[in-house]
Amino acid sequence: MRAAVVHDFTEALSIEDRAVPDPGPGQVLVRIEASGLCHTDIHAAHGDWPVKPAPPFVPGHEGVGTVEALGPGVAGRSVGERVALPWLGHACGRCDHCVSGWETLCEQQRNTGYSIDGCFAEYAVADAAYVVPVPDAVSSLDAAPLTCAGVTTYKAVKVARVTPGERVAVFGIGGLGHLAVQYARLVGGVVIAVDVEEAKLDLARELGADHVVDASRQDPVAAIEALGGADVAVVLAVIPRVFEQALAALRRGGRLVCVGLPPEQDGPMALPIFPTVLKGISVIGSIVGTRQDLAEVFDLHARGRTRVVAETRKLDDVNAAIDDVLAGRTTARIVLEP
Repeated sequence: MRAAVVHDFTEALSIEDRAVPDPGPGQVLVRIEASGLCHTDIHAAHGDWPVKPAPPFVPGHEGVGTVEALGPGVAGRSVGERVALPWLGHACGRCDHCVSGWETLCEQQRNTGYSIDGCFAEYAVADAAYVVPVPDAVSSLDAAPLTCAGVTTYKAVKVARVTPGERVAVFGIGGLGHLAVQYARLVGGVVIAVDVEEAKLDLARELGADHVVDASRQDPVAAIEALGGADVAVVLAVIPRVFEQALAALRRGGRLVCVGLPPEQDGPMALPIFPTVLKGISVIGSIVGTRQDLAEVFDLHARGRTRVVAETRKLDDVNAAIDDVLAGRTTARIVLEP
């Protein structure tokens, strides 16, 4: 099979032939039809984060495809079924986080395209219990970005507990942000889209954002304060300064939801203690979503409640696609087709 492989964090991915893997006990073999390119895949390929994957490995955690074979002991999955392979590739199922509905916080978790080979390939094996069925009404092209960009932003809006009429500022309109705008609107939020690129702000307007802020031309804090301040700020950018701006733009009782993960070398954000305390600000970390969250994301999309904006590329073009993402030359998501 063809696969894009990371051999060194300082080198481009290598497109090479590998043997089709055999599914082990409790696993399924999936023929990949589409795999979204997430910024996390780029961080993985570059070794940007404190806990680094071990080369050689295959990135990709927005994979969608058809089950072709079942490993020993697999129940509840069938050959020919279309499934998604999300970031949460495995969890222990026994710890307090798993049993209380927070499996994404399991300390024994394994992550697709990071600690286990992922979906930038023609085939991938996955834990049968952690793949998620894709409804017939959801195309593989749409399902791939929903598998991470969708479920991540859906969960961020969920944990923010947005109530109708609250102002929700979304910082970073792209692969994740264009979906965050839609989920915030679905729960009744008044959406403020913040970005530095006019094309992305145009997309936010098209998707129903109530206000847009061009942070390249105006101070986003002042612009949001002029609207009355944000009740919720969802930060999808990967620059610590943006997190600080989002915090400053919150009104009293506001919630900062941190989603984007900057490279380790970019340093921490500054958290001013006095305004945080005096304004009663909550700072919330939100990391992807559970299998149930993803099932809900697929159901919403199948009902026509959301729209995915994506473009396709061939797997062989993965390095050029990474360059385009890093240079900001993409409006939303890139989906690789093997």
